[in-house]
Amino acid sequence: MSFKLQRYKKNPIIEPIFEHPWESVVTFNTGALVLDDKVHLLYRARGTKGGISRIGYACSEDGFKITERLPEPIYLPDPLNDKEAFGCEDPRLTRIGDTIYMTYSSYGTVPGMNSIQTWVQLAMTSISVDDFRNKRWNWSKRTYPFPYTDNKDSYLLPEKHKGKYVLYHRIPQHIWVGFSDDLKTFYDNSIVMMPQGSGWEYYKIGGGGTPIKTEKGWVHIYHAVDRNMYYRLGLAVFDLDDPRKLIYRHPEPILEPGEEYEKKGDVSNVIFTCGTVEKDGQLLVYYGGADTVIGVAYADMKDILKLF
Repeated sequence: MSFKLQRYKKNPIIEPIFEHPWESVVTFNTGALVLDDKVHLLYRARGTKGGISRIGYACSEDGFKITERLPEPIYLPDPLNDKEAFGCEDPRLTRIGDTIYMTYSSYGTVPGMNSIQTWVQLAMTSISVDDFRNKRWNWSKRTYPFPYTDNKDSYLLPEKHKGKYVLYHRIPQHIWVGFSDDLKTFYDNSIVMMPQGSGWEYYKIGGGGTPIKTEKGWVHIYHAVDRNMYYRLGLAVFDLDDPRKLIYRHPEPILEPGEEYEKKGDVSNVIFTCGTVEKDGQLLVYYGGADTVIGVAYADMKDILKLF
């Protein structure tokens, strides 16, 4: 069955603001979370080309039109931490109980090297729902569960499985899943999706936003990269009783670069998501267009459930 996400006609919904030095060049790759019937977005931004990434905040009452956007970043790299020397990238948000967890990619250096060796690794922090709701940005201590491992595109399942936290992550070129008792050490890590080896997902794949639970399975939106470095979005479904079991994989991309803001920018021909939510019976997918702006695409959940 053919299936495509529909773009919001007034995309992009978030663009750089020249008057804000920290987000004057690019704003992209946003995590998303529904709280109090609003969609809250934590997005990546830079004020110089190739510069340090910081994380900003915006929200939407209806999921499409931005109704609030803060003028200052709400999460910054730790200046004393070499693991984040070059920025905090691509946040994902998951609520479990009274805590909101943010996974992101920390871009830093490897200590002890004779020359500067950069490295991207998985990082994690958290905040209470009450502090998040009231914009008290009291983030917990930053942790790095896979130290100095090329690992990113990570997100937590929004509920525990048999008492364990479940983390999806990407060690090139595949999507993995691991389990944890304390969010510090993850074990039983295994590959759950690999690139198909041809066509639109020839080169690599990686996870998108937090999965959406349905009566038929967990819906994941992921990205895939072809030989020409075009980034597209795909859809996969995992079993409700086994986070390692892939039960459906849509054979075609559900969104690919087509609009000008997706084809031309800081990195051209890129559609990349870190944020997916369900609101009012719709799946909303927030994505970075050409690593420069943020758009949203959508589909009725009932249409997705017809696929598998």
